[in-house]
Amino acid sequence: MKFGKSLSNQIEETLPEWRDKFLSYKELKKRLKLIEPKQQPCDEERAQKRRRMDDGGGEREGMTAEEVDFVKLLEDELEKFNAFFVEQEEEYIIRLKELQDRVAKAKDRKDEMIRIRKEIVDFHGEMVLLENYSALNYTGLVKILKKYDKRTGALLRLPFIQKVLQQPFFTTDLLYKLVKECERMLDQMFPANQAPSSIEAADRIEPSTSSATDEV
Repeated sequence: MKFGKSLSNQIEETLPEWRDKFLSYKELKKRLKLIEPKQQPCDEERAQKRRRMDDGGGEREGMTAEEVDFVKLLEDELEKFNAFFVEQEEEYIIRLKELQDRVAKAKDRKDEMIRIRKEIVDFHGEMVLLENYSALNYTGLVKILKKYDKRTGALLRLPFIQKVLQQPFFTTDLLYKLVKECERMLDQMFPANQAPSSIEAADRIEPSTSSATDEV
């Protein structure tokens, strides 16, 4: 399956309020088609373009209006990813603390612990979805930048991806720790050999986290 179709399918299956937060892959492809294909430049021309991009600030030198529009949309997408990702992380920190407090207060109330465990399982699944969100958008950026370089003869992909690697949405260390803390809480609440049968079904609702990495 092509990446664009796979991305569309995953967006359809994700949380409704997340759907407009993913990479605008279709729009980027439309803008890419507006760019006039260029003949492959010689090695020296490619080297000069690469040096301009590496220097920063002059990456749009020599670009057409269509190329500038394409890069502007890419930068807007990064801002969108970062704003959403940081907002979700901050919310997850608060939600985890609230769940920890509830667990502490409900230690001797089995029914309440079962309800809380169900919430933790759902919460864990949502955080894993956010990990997948990060990986999926990164994959989409790599693919569309590869197409851009091929069409224009430029060398935008490497410097742009180096920039992406420093963005909040790609920095998932904190999110990973939150996921692991959820798993630790679940293990402490109901060790595997003591898990009540009434909550087994809850574990099955975790969403799929497979990343789309097929070629376009």
